Amino acid sequence: MLFDTHAHLDDEQLAESTAEILADAREHDVTHVLTVSTTLASCYRSLKLCETCPEVWAAVGIHPNSCHEANRQQWKEVCELAKHPRVVAIGETGLDGYWDFCPMDLQREYFLRHIELSHATGLPFIVHMRDCEPEMLEMLDAATDPGGRLNGIMHSFCGSQQAAETCLDWGMHISFAGMVTYKKNDELRAIAATIPDDRLLVETDSPYLSPHPARGQRPNTPALVRHTVQCLAETRNTSFDELADITSKNALRLFQINA
Repeated sequence: MLFDTHAHLDDEQLAESTAEILADAREHDVTHVLTVSTTLASCYRSLKLCETCPEVWAAVGIHPNSCHEANRQQWKEVCELAKHPRVVAIGETGLDGYWDFCPMDLQREYFLRHIELSHATGLPFIVHMRDCEPEMLEMLDAATDPGGRLNGIMHSFCGSQQAAETCLDWGMHISFAGMVTYKKNDELRAIAATIPDDRLLVETDSPYLSPHPARGQRPNTPALVRHTVQCLAETRNTSFDELADITSKNALRLFQINA
């Protein structure tokens, strides 16, 4: 089986075809999908979907590029939604230094709120990191628990080897999306080869980042996670089935889902 640990099924590119998308996923042995929220409205859409689709689970949170659109009441609602039995993660949260939609100070504030919510609920938090690796590592370091640990996922990882090793030292998981399949990303594949078996996850980040050989052909969907699994299996000198088994078991354990 395959577990897509990061998709945006409520995105307008996918929302009108969800039934077909999930049927296609099942045809390709994708048995679990985590749909990840970006705004309060996205949280509600994600929960509505996972309440009717048994293979779908939800993460609730406010994306760093959407923090400026949120307010105190909306954040209170996110915290309440985190108690829903189909919610298994917090996020997507983090920092984005590429776009200038939201001031960095506000991104930092909301990132800390998500980490605190993760601590309070025991649910892992999902980290978005773009063009901000030093700032991200500084904030994560300050947020570790008394044992120096973090219950988090570095989503669609494309950072440095040092960042990967530091996050692993904190107990975090590293998740790879379609970018690891791109021909130019030899360095990223080399990093992927060093991630311990028990910390490795796979995702699509659909509808974005379609993997090779589907890149540019259509919106990304959970069924295409198989290409990322195949690439990682080749990179790590193992079989597709073994890599699928490893990453799926990791996700089930991390999200505390009984298969």
